Amino acid sequence: MKVTIRRTGNGLSAYVPKKDLEEPIVQTENDGLWGGFVVLRNGWRLLLPDLAKDTQLPVTVEAKKLVNDAAQRETS
Repeated sequence: MKVTIRRTGNGLSAYVPKKDLEEPIVQTENDGLWGGFVVLRNGWRLLLPDLAKDTQLPVTVEAKKLVNDAAQRETS
């Protein structure tokens, strides 16, 4: 899915045009943001492409929504 990552006064934010959804990024897997997953305030986990650390924001990328594995942990 297409996602636009931008910097706001409160940190990083992700906008998903197809869902008309904008949420703050509350957790990142990597310090450099790219090539790992991010967690949005609504709980979505998005896998971002591997881009250069100095990629200028805002930028629109193709991200993959990861399935929430919390249900799997509860049943284990």
